[in-house]
Amino acid sequence: MFIRRTFFRWQFPAVIVLPLWLLIGSSIFGTGGWAVLGIFFGAVLLGLGMLIVSLFLFARREVREERALSWIDVGVLAVWHALIIALGLASDPSGWLSVLVIVVGIGAFWYAVWALFSAARKRVRAMLDLIEQTAAGTAPASPLASPPMRPRTEHGASTPPPSGRANDPEVIVIKETPHDAP
Repeated sequence: MFIRRTFFRWQFPAVIVLPLWLLIGSSIFGTGGWAVLGIFFGAVLLGLGMLIVSLFLFARREVREERALSWIDVGVLAVWHALIIALGLASDPSGWLSVLVIVVGIGAFWYAVWALFSAARKRVRAMLDLIEQTAAGTAPASPLASPPMRPRTEHGASTPPPSGRANDPEVIVIKETPHDAP
């Protein structure tokens, strides 16, 4: 749980820290001026991509409630972040490592979208099951459940309770009779 919570807290600072690491690491490990300029634009796009993936992961209800990512989320982000760190450590901007960072980033994006829709689908399915159970009268009792509906009369007013008294003394019922216009 500690690792999952750590990655949950790390995902948003990583949006700034890892692209900055690319700039600093490429400058330290000896890339040329034009390469640093190209890395700057790549780092900006990488930061935007990381922000989008982090927002999709954060959008899932179970992630927000637990304040921890799932183990699959941790694995995807760990691989992607390790490749970004390795790219900053590379002495020459190797093309295959850059391509691998991009491919894993695209995979992380589509995984985050799939995980969000999968979680939403489960919640919608659970809500529809609850609605069907409620309609059938077999729903589990919960503190938020509404009281049973009383049958309505022909004018739309509800019938009085069987005891003749209202269950809730704070409710005032005013009966209206329609007036015929002359």
